[in-house]
This record gives sequence, C-alpha cells and structure tokens, in this order.
Amino acid sequence: MFIVCLDMEGVLVPEIWIAFSEATGIPELRRTTRDEPDYDKLMRWRLAILKEHGLGLKEIQETIEKIEPMPGAKDFLDELRSIVQVIILSDTFEQFATPLMKKLAWPTIFCNTLESAENGEITGYKMRCEKSKLTTVKALQSIGYDTIASGDSFNDLGMIKASKAGFLFKSTPKIIADNPDIPAYNEYGELLAAIKNAIK
Repeated sequence: MFIVCLDMEGVLVPEIWIAFSEATGIPELRRTTRDEPDYDKLMRWRLAILKEHGLGLKEIQETIEKIEPMPGAKDFLDELRSIVQVIILSDTFEQFATPLMKKLAWPTIFCNTLESAENGEITGYKMRCEKSKLTTVKALQSIGYDTIASGDSFNDLGMIKASKAGFLFKSTPKIIADNPDIPAYNEYGELLAAIKNAIK
C-alpha cells in the first residue's frame, strides 16, 4: 500500500513568498527554504520584515489569489490521484494554502497555521509538529503505508530519504549536486513515470 507525499511550493505552485516579494518590491522576501534550511529562523526573519513594512495577512492573501498552479500541475495531480493516494505535505499555512487547493481540485494537504491580530498583523505561527514532513512520513509508515516522496527544498530531504522511493523535482543545482543519490526531475511526465515505476 503506497501513499505519495508531495511538497507544494516549487512543485505544484510557484513560491508564495517570491510572488509576494515581487508584488511588494521587497527583495529580501525572496528567501525560501531553498536558501535557508532552518525554517524557524526563516519565518522569524520574514515576520520581522512584514512588521517593518506594515504588511499583514490581507496583503499576502491578495497576492495568493492571483497565483495559479504551475503549467501541467493540476493534470499531473489528477492523474496521480487516480492511481494512488496523495497527500501534500507543506510548511506553508492554512491561510495561504486554501485558495491554491481550490485551484488544484481540493487535494488533501497537511500544513501549519498562522496566528494573527485583529488588524491582520501576523503575530506568530504554529507548526503542526516538529520536522513535520519527516514526522508525517514516519507516521504513515507506522500505519502500514510505503511512502513515496518528492520535493524541491532542504526541508523535503528528510521525507525523501526516509521513503521507499524519493525524488527531487524542480530543485536547485546545489541541492541536486549535494544529493547525487536522489533522482532529480524537472518535468511532470518524468516524475509521474518514476512514481508509477516505484509502485509497480
């Protein structure tokens, strides 16, 4: 019994923080988990920048409403879900993910949640669990599933390496070079074929 665990940003949809960086003209917000392995450090840094510029949840959600899935992502996900169970494991937040899940026909997503004040200021965030992607993959394995995982960033490596099969997708040259044992793909057709082969 297989279950596929996919990262969201960079795999199915563009990076939310990069889109918001471009919308606001704040280049510092381009930094993502592709650049910073420590997610807590990255989020504290982001929240400090938002506070400095007086930006909050409303402004980010307005940007997210304009984000479309990557070309081919929905068709890939539709076909994948027709042959195997799929869960999206993301370090993003419910308040960011919901409009994007609608555009992808409501796949299952496990993510985190933001804490915000009445004025929309993001005051903090609550992680679902520590090392959420790896922890979730191990939990799925403990109830009888073989996991197949794919993602693009540092925070995906744990779940990829812990799974029966794992793949990098649309990753960075550095992450690919540092992990030569993990197959790396850039096209949905290639990833779909690799997953199908893994579940034979």
